[in-house]
Amino acid sequence: MDLEITDLSAASVSNRTDIACFSEKVADLDQCLTNVEDQIGMLPEHDAELQTIGEKLTDPEDRSPRDNICFFGIPEKKEGNDIKAFLQSLLPELTGLTFSLPLEFQRVHRFSPLFSISMARPARSLRVSSGTSRPSRFF
Repeated sequence: MDLEITDLSAASVSNRTDIACFSEKVADLDQCLTNVEDQIGMLPEHDAELQTIGEKLTDPEDRSPRDNICFFGIPEKKEGNDIKAFLQSLLPELTGLTFSLPLEFQRVHRFSPLFSISMARPARSLRVSSGTSRPSRFF
């Protein structure tokens, strides 16, 4: 009988040790779960941050001079007060094309050419930025 009590006592100590070990593991897993939940909660904030960074990266690409279209020889003030509307009507007329989508321009402005003081000032070119690097946007 003493042997059985000793065996039961040893088994009880072993069970307590196992329970303590499992309790530590559960506490560690609970901490890991809390960390993961905190990180998941921060995802929308990080997503918004990445969106902002992406916009900052694409903005210089959209402003690249190589994506501009320049028109020369259009007399000053011919465009009136609405230079975008003027170009939207001029381009189909010049090209003879019918565009499936309305023409969209991000920026349109007159651009001063380099000239010397002795030269007569020529008409400034019109510079158009579509805001996209995909020319197919126009056709």
